[in-house]
Amino acid sequence: MNHYETVFILNPVLSEDQIKETVKKFEDFLISKGAKMISKENWGLKKLAYPIQHKKSGFYHLFEYTAPGEAINDLEVEFKRDERIMRFLSVKLDKHAIAWAEKRRNRDKKQTA
Repeated sequence: MNHYETVFILNPVLSEDQIKETVKKFEDFLISKGAKMISKENWGLKKLAYPIQHKKSGFYHLFEYTAPGEAINDLEVEFKRDERIMRFLSVKLDKHAIAWAEKRRNRDKKQTA
């Protein structure tokens, strides 16, 4: 089981319910492939650096999880099939990135408390 982080951008024309449904779909998909979710973050609506599909903004989400390697290929195929996803990036984390992600999560918890 490797440690991964995936960021994906959802189409800005989606309603709040459609966004929640899409995020839940991909979370359930990962779990069905044997992944264990560590963290989920909703970064909200952000302006894009350049237009994607004629859109200037998008809803950003981050998943941090452990999963077998073949789950990533399946996840990326699902992202490509779903028209609500504008972009995605999955990264395998090394020990330094894992430590940094944990520090970031703890910092975020302190700020919201």
